[in-house]
Amino acid sequence: MRVTSKGQVTIPQEVRQALGILPAETEVEFIQDENGRWYLRKAATNKHGTSRFRTAHKSARLRMSTEEIMALTRGE
Repeated sequence: MRVTSKGQVTIPQEVRQALGILPAETEVEFIQDENGRWYLRKAATNKHGTSRFRTAHKSARLRMSTEEIMALTRGE
């Protein structure tokens, strides 16, 4: 497996499926054991299951019309 200049590698699909790794949803971490071996592990999820930033868009509501926003930016 080749490492890019940015230090990135592609996790094979069968490994992602076996670990339950989902794009843009799953955090992973690297763990070193007492013998110096490194392992990739799916990181524990937070108590709510998803990032508060990923769900923030659900709480925001547009209360102004486009015309009102444009008027504010123009100083009207």
